[in-house]
Amino acid sequence: MRILANRKIKSLFDRILLCMLAVTLFSVACMGLGLENAALYIWICSLGMGIAVMVFCYRYFREQDKIMEAAVEQIKAYISGDENARIESNAEGELYGLFHEVNSLVAILNAHAENERRAKKFLKDTISDISHQLKTPLAALNIYNGIMQGEAEGLPTIKEFVDSSEQELDRIENLVQNLLNVAKFDAGAIVLEKASENVSEMMESVKKRFLFRALQEEKEILLAGDDTITLLCDRGWLTEAVGNVVKNALDHTEKGGVVCIEWRLSTSVIQITVKDNGSGIHPEDLYYIFKRFYRSRYSKDTQGIGLGLSLAKAIIESHGGAIKVDSDPGRGTTFIMDFLIPTKL
Repeated sequence: MRILANRKIKSLFDRILLCMLAVTLFSVACMGLGLENAALYIWICSLGMGIAVMVFCYRYFREQDKIMEAAVEQIKAYISGDENARIESNAEGELYGLFHEVNSLVAILNAHAENERRAKKFLKDTISDISHQLKTPLAALNIYNGIMQGEAEGLPTIKEFVDSSEQELDRIENLVQNLLNVAKFDAGAIVLEKASENVSEMMESVKKRFLFRALQEEKEILLAGDDTITLLCDRGWLTEAVGNVVKNALDHTEKGGVVCIEWRLSTSVIQITVKDNGSGIHPEDLYYIFKRFYRSRYSKDTQGIGLGLSLAKAIIESHGGAIKVDSDPGRGTTFIMDFLIPTKL
């Protein structure tokens, strides 16, 4: 029997059998010798055997319980992040076979995790290298384009092409920066430097970032909220996230459109919303709106590349927040960002 492969189980069975054999021999001897009160002696001996068996079983199961507790502690340690946690599995038997398989599974998971870390690092390094390689020629092209803009005065056709090239260069720069940021988040290379920041000031900086574009496209960016509200966050990254949402709103509003950034404080949440009166999002696209590189077949937007909202979601979630979207096709879209207040938990 495989169960007897375990030395401790085999020892327990041997002790129980010895007790039973001893009681049997004692009973036969008492009956053979015709001792007075033989039944009493046999009963006392049987009671002693029962007590001994209970003691043997108690000691065995107490030891097994300690082994299981130690195994559970190692499993909890692994779940908590200790990759070196292992269950002792040096003995024989089914239980130790199970422990050995658990250890093998842990080794496999560690190998997969290490491979994933290497893949993410490779992706980060590759995209980072490509991005840095692109920045130098892009900077040169921007300079050349600026020179051509100065020389194109009085030449409408050339000026139109130069302005178009400037827009395309801006798109490429935005793509390069977003790719680099996404790669950093994937590789876990982002360290958030949180501080108590005034939400009103952050939203004002977001507005200033897009004000020139809004004026050119004859659109309006409105701000509404309490000037005293503060949020524990990394100012640079959070304004980047909200900025990406605002850019998405501008991309999907027509001439004369309005984008409203609002913020408010509730019992345990600071909520920031970005609302526009643009084209809205088709119901079929709502599930995929935060997917990378997702482009809707219903969208009229020709500027986006499908990274801004994905990056915004990653930044917001890294702050312990959540983002959701509510849209009415043809009437507009509202992005809602909720951030828990730690001191209110």
